Amino acid sequence: MAKKVKVSELVNQFGLEVISGEQGLKRAITVDDLYRPGLEMAGYFEYHPPERVQILGKTELAFFEMLPEKERKDRMERLCSSDETPCIIVTRSWKVPEELIEISSEKQIPVLRSSMATAILSSRITSFLERKLAPTATIHGVLVDVYGVGMLITGSSGIGKSETALELVKRGHRLIADDAVEIRQTSDNQLHGTAPELIRHLLEIRGVGIINVMTLFGAGSIRNNKRISLVVRLEAWQQEKQYDRLGLDEETTRIIDTDVPLVTIPVRPGRNLAVIIEVAAMNFRLKRMGYNAALQFTTKLTETISEDIRRFGVRA
Repeated sequence: MAKKVKVSELVNQFGLEVISGEQGLKRAITVDDLYRPGLEMAGYFEYHPPERVQILGKTELAFFEMLPEKERKDRMERLCSSDETPCIIVTRSWKVPEELIEISSEKQIPVLRSSMATAILSSRITSFLERKLAPTATIHGVLVDVYGVGMLITGSSGIGKSETALELVKRGHRLIADDAVEIRQTSDNQLHGTAPELIRHLLEIRGVGIINVMTLFGAGSIRNNKRISLVVRLEAWQQEKQYDRLGLDEETTRIIDTDVPLVTIPVRPGRNLAVIIEVAAMNFRLKRMGYNAALQFTTKLTETISEDIRRFGVRA
């Protein structure tokens, strides 16, 4: 089900003044894009997006004031002609045209006013709507910041996710969330994770109980949110399974609508998972910088084999 934001939430969040159309404050905003109907004031409505919040600033209203009375009424009737339009916002405390007040009252489209500059208000409303309307999901796992890389550690219950996170915190890295990670997908398909308010900064260690990481290790050991760049899946070691030993196979996993790089780490006694995850983070950063150790190794190996074939020939 698509997320929605009521116009009344926008009014409360930004202290907007309701000029007319109070009956429409329950209208739903379904997209985070805003629109400034400049061409529409000139009479061009061919590609007008009525589903967006409409912003009337200094430029639009100054041009509107120059129009003859008949055209002024026509423009506002066409601007308010769709039931999809959630609201119209006038910025800089400009006087709201009488034509707009009259027609919006008939159509029950809220007309709001703000004292803020158009660019500033647009930016703040866009950020608010992006946050509210972004697709979300909650995943069982641990989110940590290791060398600046947001790593989502997943795996079956009892595999050692929280214990690994504790060791990483002791080694100077930061915890974002344990057990439940709330993930939000932004409009540019980036994933940002945070912890539910109830369990923020808490870590559950079996046999010890719940600990507060910030109290034990200081404010530098936690952060409230982090972009997820890499998923680390812990799984019990399977003797018969062939694991990637070179690192050439690049797996991904889908979270909401975004593919994220995936590293699978087999767990068995004696393996230091915290150190392995640190190395995975550093290796991921190197790959983003253009250096791939596995690819360089295979390239050198191929060159060595080709050189041996040229020197000694191919054995029949």
